[in-house]
Amino acid sequence: MASETQAGPIHAETAPDAWAVFSRLFLIGAAFVGLAAIIATALLDPYGLRAGPGHPPGPIMDTNQRLSYPQIARGGDFDAAVFGTSTARLLDPTALDAAFDARFANLAVNAATPDEQIRLAQLFLEHRAVKAIVFGLDTTWCAADPPARTANAFPDWLYEPETPWGVLRQFSLRSLTIAAQTGLARLGLVRPRIRSDGFAVFTPPEALYDPVRARAHIRAGALDPAAPADRSDAPMPALTQLETLLGRVPAGALKLIAFMPVHAAAQGAPGSPIGRRDAACKARVADIGAKSDAVVVDFRMPSPVTTQDTNYWDALHYRLPVAARIVADLKSAVSTGADDPAGIYRVLAHP
Repeated sequence: MASETQAGPIHAETAPDAWAVFSRLFLIGAAFVGLAAIIATALLDPYGLRAGPGHPPGPIMDTNQRLSYPQIARGGDFDAAVFGTSTARLLDPTALDAAFDARFANLAVNAATPDEQIRLAQLFLEHRAVKAIVFGLDTTWCAADPPARTANAFPDWLYEPETPWGVLRQFSLRSLTIAAQTGLARLGLVRPRIRSDGFAVFTPPEALYDPVRARAHIRAGALDPAAPADRSDAPMPALTQLETLLGRVPAGALKLIAFMPVHAAAQGAPGSPIGRRDAACKARVADIGAKSDAVVVDFRMPSPVTTQDTNYWDALHYRLPVAARIVADLKSAVSTGADDPAGIYRVLAHP
């Protein structure tokens, strides 16, 4: 009985010590696992922090373009790029390479604001000798007060010329997951989500095209002719940024600006508030083009392409055959400097 009585206090006194040992081992183990995860993520480099002129980006596994495209802007054997929103994403760099004898990346980002597009273009210009640059313009460029950011998180640190402490900044559960996918892609076990030149077909497969469904989407995205708009003489600060950026493009490089061909239902009718603002915007861009030795092409007008419902998935997004035609038309506009005889586009400025 005495021995049992003595055993109780001894056990009670040693229990806190056991928990302390367990806690220390647990914290050490967690720190070790965390450090190993950081090192593994750094080695796999899912967001291309080491990408540069002599170090191409790795497999593009994150479909968030704001996270993935900075590594393409820094690295890879490119001397030309497309910037814009989803209305420019279907321009295939392979076709642009053949049209303009350059090595293109498509860095158009879904719903990107003008400021986000400028930031990405600045990063691209800082890391290479540029041969051609293409901007696909949407109505946000014409706004008197364009948004600086969308609801999508914009990782400013990835757009700095250098990425100090980038290894720590990029670490998260998302980056760890993308790092694992990057490792599998390097082993050839999975395919990259986005091509190394930034191109990806984000629209449904052409075989699934449904004209009735597309027509409903087009009508849903139609503009109200009486909708209010900025005054035609109101400032267009994003275009001032664009003019400044074009001044940084090397002399002799092709500078090409295109108003993208959204469906006619999504265009402002002539004489309406939106139509007057749109006309003023095009005049301003034409003036910038003339001053900057840039070619300015206008597809955003009623035409045999933009009035044909079967060319579109919805009011903003055209189909792949239209994308191929846009590349061919851009080549023609640059080489001839003349409007399209079929009325598909107008040339607003040409050096």
